[in-house]
Amino acid sequence: MRKWLWVLGMALGLSALAQTGKLEIFSWWAGDEGPALEALIRLYKQKYPGVEVINATVTGGAGVNAKAVLKTRMLGGDPPDTFQVHAGMELIGTWVVANRMEDLTSLFRQEGWLQAFPKGLIDLISYKGGIWSVPVNIHRSNVMWYIPAKLREWGVNPPRTWAEFLATCETLKRKGLQAPLALGENWTQQHLWESVALAMLGAEGWNNLWNGKLKFTDPKAVAVWETFGKVLDCANRDAAGLSWQQAVDRVVQGQAAFNIMGDWAAGYMATTLKLRPGTDFAWAPSPGTQGIFMMLSDSFGLPKGAKNRQNALNWLRLVGSKEGQDTFNPLKGSIAARLDSDPAKYNAYGQAAMRDWKSNRIVGSLVHGAVAPESFMSQFGTVMEIFLQTKSPQAAANAAQAIADQVGLGR
Repeated sequence: MRKWLWVLGMALGLSALAQTGKLEIFSWWAGDEGPALEALIRLYKQKYPGVEVINATVTGGAGVNAKAVLKTRMLGGDPPDTFQVHAGMELIGTWVVANRMEDLTSLFRQEGWLQAFPKGLIDLISYKGGIWSVPVNIHRSNVMWYIPAKLREWGVNPPRTWAEFLATCETLKRKGLQAPLALGENWTQQHLWESVALAMLGAEGWNNLWNGKLKFTDPKAVAVWETFGKVLDCANRDAAGLSWQQAVDRVVQGQAAFNIMGDWAAGYMATTLKLRPGTDFAWAPSPGTQGIFMMLSDSFGLPKGAKNRQNALNWLRLVGSKEGQDTFNPLKGSIAARLDSDPAKYNAYGQAAMRDWKSNRIVGSLVHGAVAPESFMSQFGTVMEIFLQTKSPQAAANAAQAIADQVGLGR
């Protein structure tokens, strides 16, 4: 038996060494989000030293630019070997329904992933009997970031509701802080909107927006825009010119008190800025969303026609492994998608997120591809622009409902 295991191990090792060719990994993880991906690539190269890895990153927060490049390549018959995509409708509603992706169900069975990943997450990446991508992480969207020392200096506490937030905003303005909320470019404004909407509608109401039971023109949904407008009055006027990192920087530097951003902000502050979570920076659920975890998951799929299919499959095996996820996520600010991750490898924020992931009500993010197809999400930026220009909640609600009707949201 031992001899057989030794022979099998040698065969697998030689097979890895014999693996050659290239592997193109397409993603939007560049700059401050790059170290986590680079650590995963180093691990891949250790296992497959004969493979040339092409790290094809396209910069731009939330993948705005990358998705446009990917669309051109996929439609042009030149897919990357594998690409980063938000788990859920972003992939399924775009490339799975178009028959451009390989079904990964057999890989999930081979690797034991049907037991390693939460059932709800597998359901999110499944469609018509197939499983379509491998999740590498879990991010939380609804997080408010702040610097404890600065709040003590200003004499305020982290607000628990949006009403408290607005009152705190006025207090801070009287103390000379003109823009207590740090905000960035358009997609980060949409990101803020979904936290306001979750608080105003609750988990059930939020889900009903996407299954068609709640119209965007319903008075409860229109009220989201009214509160959102008041929250924007607390933000910096130059938001359109800032990246999400620059918005976080304003909080770190004491130019703003709060930032609503996903927990890749924790990765940025801990990995790039070398700040200590829980001491140098802290967090709370975005106001009004206590007990709810708005999730998104980065994942990788296998396009049909990938030039280096076997190398891509080996990448997916690494991405889905415990070793791979516990290498990547502590640097990224996210937590592992697997159920058997080692909490000791994560900092104070990561361990807190793990506890909330297991105990909170889980809902999906709009902005990061979990709950609505790309055909809706790609047009939601126009809805935001309509609101920013008109300041009319009803105009924004009407535009959102028109797009929902056009794309058949909830059908």
